[in-house]
Amino acid sequence: MSSAGNQQERLEWRVMKEGIGYYLAGFTDGEGSFNLSFRPRNDYKMPWKISLCFNISQKDKVILMLFKRYLGCGTLRSRPDGVWYYEVNDFGMIWEKIIPFFKEYGFLSAKKKRDFSKFCRIAELIKNGEHLTEEGIKKILEIRKDMNDGGKRKYTEKEILQKLQESSETIRQAPCESSG
Repeated sequence: MSSAGNQQERLEWRVMKEGIGYYLAGFTDGEGSFNLSFRPRNDYKMPWKISLCFNISQKDKVILMLFKRYLGCGTLRSRPDGVWYYEVNDFGMIWEKIIPFFKEYGFLSAKKKRDFSKFCRIAELIKNGEHLTEEGIKKILEIRKDMNDGGKRKYTEKEILQKLQESSETIRQAPCESSG
């Protein structure tokens, strides 16, 4: 095959990949979700484990398989109600694959642009280890306020801050051990 033929094939593949990229971004614009979760933990320095998650659920798993294949990460499973669920909650994959992909292909809706921007800001704080400080958690809570239009939250901001306060009081009150 000639060099020109190879170049044409590569160009066609790039155009096809871009088409899939824009399709997946458009699909996500309507159906996807960028989430932040707080889980209480007793085995962490901080009383909360903070996790980011990208997910989409659909009855038809074919499109979700395309996400998994094209993005090269995430898990796909079915729920008892027959709905399929694709999610990425590994921070490394979110940082290395999900965020760069959606930065490249973008969104049309203002709401998804806003939520994704907040998701990226929170990811930056986590990458810098700020989620391991009380001040960092407060910054994350402020960013999350209207993310996903407030959505349903398992733990309110008040509950998160209260447990954070209780945890810092416990640390301050812990007796010092003497070395003998």
